[in-house]
Amino acid sequence: MAEFVPPRLGACKGLAGPTHRKAPLGRRRRWLELTGLAVRHRNFGGRADAEPLERRTAVSSRSASSRASGVVAPRSVIDLTRDLHELALLAGEPQRVDQLLERALDTLRDVIPYDLAAVLELDGETLQVRCARGPLADERVRRHRIELARFPDLRRALETRRARTLDEADHGYGADPYHGLLDLPHGHSCMVVPLFAGERTLGALTFDRTRCERYETALVDLATIYGQIIALALTAAEYAASLERNSRQLAEQNRLLEGEVTGERDAGELLLLTQNPRMKRLAELARQVAATDAPVLITGPTGSGKEVVARAIHGWSRRRARPFVKLNCAALPENLIESELFGHKRGAFSGATETRPGRFAIANGGTLLLDEIGDLPLGAQAKLLRVLQEGEFEPVGSDRTVKVDVRILAATHVDLERALADGRFRSDLFYRLDVFPLAVPPLAERREDLLSIAVEILRGIAKRTGRGPWRLSAKNLERLRAYPWPGNVRELVNCLERATILSDGPELALELEAGANGREVERSLPLVTLAEHERAYLERVLDHTGGKLYGRGGAAELLGLKPSTLQSRMQKLGVVRARPRPAR
Repeated sequence: MAEFVPPRLGACKGLAGPTHRKAPLGRRRRWLELTGLAVRHRNFGGRADAEPLERRTAVSSRSASSRASGVVAPRSVIDLTRDLHELALLAGEPQRVDQLLERALDTLRDVIPYDLAAVLELDGETLQVRCARGPLADERVRRHRIELARFPDLRRALETRRARTLDEADHGYGADPYHGLLDLPHGHSCMVVPLFAGERTLGALTFDRTRCERYETALVDLATIYGQIIALALTAAEYAASLERNSRQLAEQNRLLEGEVTGERDAGELLLLTQNPRMKRLAELARQVAATDAPVLITGPTGSGKEVVARAIHGWSRRRARPFVKLNCAALPENLIESELFGHKRGAFSGATETRPGRFAIANGGTLLLDEIGDLPLGAQAKLLRVLQEGEFEPVGSDRTVKVDVRILAATHVDLERALADGRFRSDLFYRLDVFPLAVPPLAERREDLLSIAVEILRGIAKRTGRGPWRLSAKNLERLRAYPWPGNVRELVNCLERATILSDGPELALELEAGANGREVERSLPLVTLAEHERAYLERVLDHTGGKLYGRGGAAELLGLKPSTLQSRMQKLGVVRARPRPAR
């Protein structure tokens, strides 16, 4: 059979050479494929069909005559259908979307000639290369980003959702996605296929070739079909990633909630129980600001109830059904604070064995309380400011921007204005947070609330431990009101918890110094050795248990010691076993 030499359809400007020349065997086969005189049979993995070339050529000749009469060659339909079928199966496996993109582009090369094929994802007003194949697919291409504001014709193609090929006049800024990046001849082959699903535009599929031949309409239609499969795969992968993020978010919320005290009344209800005028005003302001998304800076001494105010604001807001997440900025080392806030990718640092979401990702749609924000390192303050201003950040070890919708509440006992003067806190972050400041007064300045707070604490302890109930006598209540409470509500919680452990009945055995100067009385006591202090404490415990060492309610159980260890300590310190209590 005489050798067929395909004509050269066009020449790039400035390129010298004959109009006709003998093409290499590979190029001739490609030309035969494009003109319909032959069908190159390949399976999905790229293995060439073992059928002899003569028979394939004969089949292809029949295919060409069939096309001339309007009938599609059965063999070509079978091959193309198999490719599309296997791509559709991969599209149903979201975790393999990157593999699908590569395989789809590799398969298309058998029917659509290209030197560069790429899938670009749309992120806002920017197209980012997700996958690239072909001889021109180097590292520059894989990092390529296209700002649509500089490419109006490309933007128009995405908006109209119609695939297009570029004419010689189209090349340059405006339509050619790789203008200025690749040294391609003016007027080279280029095709752009928009990717979309439903109402959403996902990106584009592009084909580029160094030759100056316009892609034919049949190839554009075929690329459009493949583009729909790729769009389906990207959509499925996006939904799968969203489900995985939500699953991780719920798991992380459960982890954060483990060990927290349960059974307390709603924070908003607790705040409204107050009888103190200052606290009533604070509750009123908190309820007003809860209806907005404005940042709130809650100040007050340690243990005064700043978190209760924050939870009340969240409970009164439109975000009440979404997560409430807290982070104590003073409880983490500086090298881990950014990871906790923004999350990290696997391998981002030593010990990062898996990808973990940060508190911002977990709180997405809800509220994030940054407790003790005055102790936040300066480096993290700059990144926090960006999230407050733009609602986006990059996890540690990642270059992908994550967008979140989080309401920020900040709490601190530190004088931030002094921290500003000392250079320990950024002024721009302070003024961003100080939109609506709330000051929580110390417990000593709202003694009228002591009874309601104490009752709620005891109720929570009873529900958590299964013990109780307990009651506060009038005498004990007076002792609580006389005490200065330098540790505020947190100290009250510790005091009542200790009292419930030491009490063997409903009446609480409070250990408080009488009078408002209890701390001064304690400081005036003579200092003793550690052994003398331990001996005195053991004698008090034994007196409380009536000399009972073992079993339920015995001294060993209260002290958390083994009976043998307790006896050894008593012998060493010379503690005499107390007499049993007389029966009541």
